[in-house]
Amino acid sequence: MNKRITIQVCMGTGGMAAGGAEVLATFESLMKEKNIPAEFKKECSMHKVGCRGLCARDVLVDVIAGDNRTTYQYIKPDMVQRIIDEHVVAGNPVSDWQVTDDYHKFHEKQIKVVLSDCGNIDPEDIGAYIAAEGYKAIDKVFNAMSPEAVIDMIKKSGLRGRGGAGFPTGVKWEACRKAPGDRKYIICNADEGDPGAFMDRAVIEGNPHAVLEGMVIGAYAIGATKGYVYIRAEYPLAVERLKKAIKAAGERGYLGKNIFNKGFDFDIKIKLGAGAFVCGEETALIASIEGQRGMPRAKPPFPVHHGLWGKPTVINNVETLANIPYIIKRGPEWFSSYGTEKSKGTKVFALTGKVKNTGLIEVPMGITLKEIIYDIGGGIENNKKLKAVQTGGPSGGCITGDMLDINVDYESLAKVGSIVGSGGMIVLDEDDCMVNVAKYFLNFTQSESCGKCVPCRIGTKRLLEILDRITKGLGKESDIDLLLKLSGDIKSASLCGLGQTAPNPVLSTIKYFREEYEAHIKDKQCPAKVCRDLLTYSILEDFCKGCGACMRACPAGAIKGEKKKPHVINAGACIKCGSCFDVCKFKAVSRG
Repeated sequence: MNKRITIQVCMGTGGMAAGGAEVLATFESLMKEKNIPAEFKKECSMHKVGCRGLCARDVLVDVIAGDNRTTYQYIKPDMVQRIIDEHVVAGNPVSDWQVTDDYHKFHEKQIKVVLSDCGNIDPEDIGAYIAAEGYKAIDKVFNAMSPEAVIDMIKKSGLRGRGGAGFPTGVKWEACRKAPGDRKYIICNADEGDPGAFMDRAVIEGNPHAVLEGMVIGAYAIGATKGYVYIRAEYPLAVERLKKAIKAAGERGYLGKNIFNKGFDFDIKIKLGAGAFVCGEETALIASIEGQRGMPRAKPPFPVHHGLWGKPTVINNVETLANIPYIIKRGPEWFSSYGTEKSKGTKVFALTGKVKNTGLIEVPMGITLKEIIYDIGGGIENNKKLKAVQTGGPSGGCITGDMLDINVDYESLAKVGSIVGSGGMIVLDEDDCMVNVAKYFLNFTQSESCGKCVPCRIGTKRLLEILDRITKGLGKESDIDLLLKLSGDIKSASLCGLGQTAPNPVLSTIKYFREEYEAHIKDKQCPAKVCRDLLTYSILEDFCKGCGACMRACPAGAIKGEKKKPHVINAGACIKCGSCFDVCKFKAVSRG
């Protein structure tokens, strides 16, 4: 053995859930056994890394020998011994378990900035981050740049807030720096709560020091001496790694008193949120930190002028702050070379739903939806037809399958009634009911409404009631116009972004899938066969073998019949659960 070997095990939330801790522990215990030659033990290191992106293939394990990296997928503890014997010791990679071509295609069109070190360094080792040029940006800022120069660089880069609204980061920092105040604050918003979104969580789990470094630079630029990371308590792994990172950064002198002997003091405190989606809105978040109920207030004044405890405050999300060190190190021109004229840089998305390759991706702004779904995502599961893509979570909208050539950036998505948002991207296929999708998101936003303003508190409830009766076959022909009118009122009159965007899924699904609403209302049918109250089940006599599987599966006892003779469903007793349809091997159960 003449090359040092590094073994990396994915231990983001996905990797941990798949057994990453057990896999790493097995590597460590087996390498300590006496039958492993001493030279291999000495030259082999093992450590955890954050999310590698393709979460569907966890546990992902890398074996790196010199410049050669071999990636294994779906690894379990009982597979570790063979990897050690054949690859680590004998130098022959195990071809049976290596990733396939689609793994490489998944990464081919990605450009990683925020995720560049995630999956490559140990997130709990500050030394690993420093070895990857971590904290060099702070060094450059404190020793060679004025606060105004830092702000100017961020403005030139074109970085816009990655939390949803897309407001220019440098402009926000400049406004806060110029705002009068004896104390200023910077807050990292890590309270992502969109269904199907896990971008910020994965960044903190995989590279928390990049976020901290971005916060220190932002604090220096605006003149803040105190920072908060507002993160939901449902992210225990992210919270644990963040705590370790803050402690390690303080011990190395990157946080605390007189940083770099420049007379600049800055500390960071963690504030745990209780899972309220509305606290992702900046004024509600501020209220929560102050110990009040998390409810938004009217703007202006904006937080940059009147924020935490009435002091000027900058709030940026995790991804925005994690971009900062890379921009400082590589320059604004480098960052702005990616993306479009008005949407610079890259964007992290959580690609989920009916796509073959689900996981975390980072792509240049302006990439087409088709490239994301088919080149990176590998296409639709089971080769079904793509129906729509929901971007922006509950605040976003649906993009139809025939709009695949659309560019994914702030301006292009807004034109078709959707948003980039924080980065959720849910792929829907022909088996999804768009009325039910709108109902799902409305149910979420309605339950998450803080209740402060009537348009959101009552309006979203009325919207949900209308959608509910449509999916139950009780809709009226006037309901579509009523949904449109009510949605417009809610958008224009709600106090904060939650209410102002809550109707978006309804508006976009009516705009592009109106015929599905009409089928539910006029024909009392769900074309996708999803809405339970609109379904009927029957047994096709010519196909039924009388095996009894459906009868045994029926929880309502609605199916009767003799062995080896066609069975019958009692429509009056049927609860439309679909168990008979799922268990029938002969396709004798009709669902319509």
